[in-house]
Amino acid sequence: MAYTSSGPNFMWIIVLGLALGLVHYVPRAEAAPRAFFVFGDSLVDNGNNNYLATTARADSPPYGIDYPTHRPTGRFSNGFNIPDLISQSIGAESTLPYLSPELNGQRLLVGANFASAGIGILNDTGIQFANIIRITQQLQYFQQYQQRVTGLIGSGQTKRLVNQALVLITLGGNDFVNNYFLVPYSARSRQYNLPDYVRYLISEYQKILQKLYDLGARRVMVTGTGPLGCVPAELGMRGSRNGECIPELQRAAALFNPQLVQIINNLNSKIGSTIFIAVNTQLMHMDFISNPQAFGFTTSKIACCGQGPYNGIGLCTTVSNLCPNRNLYAFWDPFHPSEKANRIIARQILAGTPQYMHPMNLSTIMALDSMA
Repeated sequence: MAYTSSGPNFMWIIVLGLALGLVHYVPRAEAAPRAFFVFGDSLVDNGNNNYLATTARADSPPYGIDYPTHRPTGRFSNGFNIPDLISQSIGAESTLPYLSPELNGQRLLVGANFASAGIGILNDTGIQFANIIRITQQLQYFQQYQQRVTGLIGSGQTKRLVNQALVLITLGGNDFVNNYFLVPYSARSRQYNLPDYVRYLISEYQKILQKLYDLGARRVMVTGTGPLGCVPAELGMRGSRNGECIPELQRAAALFNPQLVQIINNLNSKIGSTIFIAVNTQLMHMDFISNPQAFGFTTSKIACCGQGPYNGIGLCTTVSNLCPNRNLYAFWDPFHPSEKANRIIARQILAGTPQYMHPMNLSTIMALDSMA
């Protein structure tokens, strides 16, 4: 099913109805939840890197300390990550990593998580992590997935499953922190000034999004980068004195995110339908970073798990400092939000206003698509 709008007025009637509580989406037990596909980096990786020879892994304690099993799963979180919480909001089970041997038979129909920690828009991002699933390979796996499902339910049903699926893609942060700004005078920083580098990233990202559409994706939530200069890793490594965010990384995010929204608008206009949804993760993060107490956190500067200034140096391991109450920390480790922070982000994805979700949030998407 290809989703088309019946004009902007119709969509805003639905949006208004949602705001007034007249129209809402509730997952129905009798209806099979739509499939969910996830692409991207460590913010959304459900454990693919567990199956790879790479240092970019979260398969050791204390990762997963607050997951239902209290064991590490490969998620870069103390518990659930954003894809898990989106799955819960649409009444579906969490997607399995594509490399998991458990992803077979009927479980394929739930969807798949192709994400891999360390990757970026560019194939040279994260080279220090060696064996990771770069975005080009993730898209190839998506094609392979469709071939596998075709053998299960036939080509027509597979096309329908993919067209009706929800897709999340999270890219861009590593292209700055694990590429352009990784070391002084990095290869990319010698090749491009920052504005030109951002334009290059955006042009490459547009090709990736177009490829997703060509492969059948029809509802794609595209996250921007978070506030790159405010994560504990950057505060610690770059010597923030009083917890102030690092200006050069904040500038990178401020350049990147508006241009990402622009290409999303351009692609939707070119296609003639609202395929791509811009997720303003920078604003979602800044809400609790700038006022952590309002969200029940004691700090948004210090990671729960880590060492050194702001617990931002190195990896989260069994010998790291570990906070006793993860709900008081906005960041779990030097780079990744805690489960509680992920829940705040997921709520905005589900029900946020257009400044957070452009042009519509996930509840609106689900309500519209249930009428199609």
